Amino acid sequence: MTRDPLMTRTPVPTRTPLTTRAVRLGPRSLLTLALVSAVGVAAFGWPFLAPPTSQVGIHTQDAPWLFAGLLVLLVAVVAAAIAESGLGPKAVAMLGVLAATGAALRPIGAGTAGIEPMFFLMVLSGRVLGPGFGFVLGNVTMFASALLTGGVGPWMPFQMLAMGWFTMGAGLLPVPARARGRTEVGLLAAYGFFAAFAYGTVMNMAGWPFLGALASDIAFDPHAGVPANLARFLAYCVATSLGWDLGRAVVTVVLTLTLGPALLRALRRATRRAAFEAQVTFEAPGR
Repeated sequence: MTRDPLMTRTPVPTRTPLTTRAVRLGPRSLLTLALVSAVGVAAFGWPFLAPPTSQVGIHTQDAPWLFAGLLVLLVAVVAAAIAESGLGPKAVAMLGVLAATGAALRPIGAGTAGIEPMFFLMVLSGRVLGPGFGFVLGNVTMFASALLTGGVGPWMPFQMLAMGWFTMGAGLLPVPARARGRTEVGLLAAYGFFAAFAYGTVMNMAGWPFLGALASDIAFDPHAGVPANLARFLAYCVATSLGWDLGRAVVTVVLTLTLGPALLRALRRATRRAAFEAQVTFEAPGR
């Protein structure tokens, strides 16, 4: 008995291997993200970028609002560009769940002694879902938490951008995708420790130039050079935020080491079931 040749050519649906990247950054998204980051660097670091003879310091009362409005618009453009790169409905649902969870975790410690458990969730999410998803997640989470806690103000865009960088950095870590277990968790804990200090330092730069006469010895001096202002800024960080940054770093490390392995598995399992970027193809049997 001969077999019908058509039977051997019946296409069978198969799926391509799944990835754990919810957002694939295209050239336009990368360019827009680079532009927003460049504006963010200027917004945070203008005291060190402007020469002593610059008249920028005269508008210290206007600068926070101008930077805030500009950053909100640019971050919105980045989110839209990343969405156009493939942020499908399943990825949007994942984004909403993680952002809501992060926003709910933030008020737990209310910033007391740096007890901010949301940071470890951002680190793990950025690692599993990639830098593009991480940047959007950091922005959305900080925006949602500001609405939840009533922390809306000219500082909010700076928090959104800083958290976007914080979460994106975890997705850019050079650990191979196959690296699992203690090596990956240890690297994420180390990243969370140093990134927690970096986040606090960056956020200090958003408010430090506007102290005025409240703290003359550590406030920004528009007539001083970069070395003098850098010394003042370091003194300001030590005097005002070092304890909070240390607490944030320690909490992030402890939560990453204790809850990290289980949460990483859960995030990867959810990503596989959501089938981000999985495409159906048809192949004949036997190929």
